[in-house]
Amino acid sequence: MPNPPFLLSDEVAEALETGKPVVALESTIISHGLPRPRNLEAARDFEAVLRDAGVVPATIAVLDGIPRVGLDDEGVRRIADEEMAKASIRDLPIIAARGTSAATTVAATTHLAALAGVRVFATGGLGGVHRGASSTFDESADLTALAQHPVAVVTAGVKSVLDIGATLERLETLSVPVVGFGTGEFPSFWLPTSGFDLDWRVESAEEVAAILKAQDAAPADGRPRAGLVVANPVPEGEGWDRAEHDRVLAQAFAAADAAKVRGKAVTPFLLSFIVTASEGVSLEVNLALARNNVRVAGAIATAYAAR
Repeated sequence: MPNPPFLLSDEVAEALETGKPVVALESTIISHGLPRPRNLEAARDFEAVLRDAGVVPATIAVLDGIPRVGLDDEGVRRIADEEMAKASIRDLPIIAARGTSAATTVAATTHLAALAGVRVFATGGLGGVHRGASSTFDESADLTALAQHPVAVVTAGVKSVLDIGATLERLETLSVPVVGFGTGEFPSFWLPTSGFDLDWRVESAEEVAAILKAQDAAPADGRPRAGLVVANPVPEGEGWDRAEHDRVLAQAFAAADAAKVRGKAVTPFLLSFIVTASEGVSLEVNLALARNNVRVAGAIATAYAAR
């Protein structure tokens, strides 16, 4: 008999069976996005935010070759403490064949959440189209994953180092709906605004849940069902000062040019530079917006389960 494509924790399995609210959480933000030991503290905090709201957390990762939807505390510790690969959807069979462990990106988390039947997912920022993609073709698999999996992703937009306009155009082309949560403007991760207006704005978790139910009720036509981007800006007073953000970003791009960094190496270089140049401010904003996304995702999952 072939191995199952993923393993549900008992807690998540029981929640899905009985209709309790569940929210998926990615592991890459813990393993690769935050420094130790803050990453373990954040992982436990994100789960605690959901549990305190009566929502079951489903942190997703691959441990010892097995994709897992829902981790116990030891599993959470492992993704925070162990060195492991970062796996997108295409990498999952390789990780499984080797029996190794990996944190899952937004794309892979969306994929596994959809397989498990988890409808809502909280992350920090969505991947998107990179600057210069017209020549490098550097575009995140997060976008196509959202076009093919019926999962609502609560995100603080995309990082301002990416091409936000092109990202929104690609989401439109892929027929992925985008709604602003309490905003008519797409956020840019560290900042609550980007200068790019959205077609749709919602004011409550109940409105988002109604959209998800309408998606569920839409007749199947043989194509993959798309997800939903819930653009949730960083809370007032917790974002990065715009002038300081712009100053550090300009420094980062200048440093990348001086170092002759090109192609796929540009974004990791920029993000590393920004954390150092901001003296940790960007990291604190990252934590604040991620926690807020988890809170909003919990409210959406609760409203969805109640409908």
